[in-house]
Amino acid sequence: QVQLVESGGGLVQAGGSLRLSCAASGSIFSPNEMGWYRQAPGKQRDLVATITSGGSTNYADSVKGRFTISRDNAKNTVYLQMNSLKPEDTAVYFCKAYLRTIWSSLLRDYWGQGTQVTVSS
Repeated sequence: QVQLVESGGGLVQAGGSLRLSCAASGSIFSPNEMGWYRQAPGKQRDLVATITSGGSTNYADSVKGRFTISRDNAKNTVYLQMNSLKPEDTAVYFCKAYLRTIWSSLLRDYWGQGTQVTVSS
């Protein structure tokens, strides 16, 4: 049983900030990688940012300089600090963890349920 629970979504005005959190739990090993993806209505799910257990990060060009991803490996938690938010950032944000459980040697992706972020103009 693997659970990813996101929190921190909500409604903010353009130019505002928001911080998302995602905690992975269950009988798991520390995730090799965690990240955030987003999906707007009528569009595909796209990468926002990822971070490895070693701290290497990857960002979508559209959020570079505005968003910062971080993690707490001891808590299996990933964060996304979102600053200078724009209306085009409006989407459901999904947390992803790439990990293996204690009972399997298979690495695979696990997804959270998503949290809504709405940026008003």
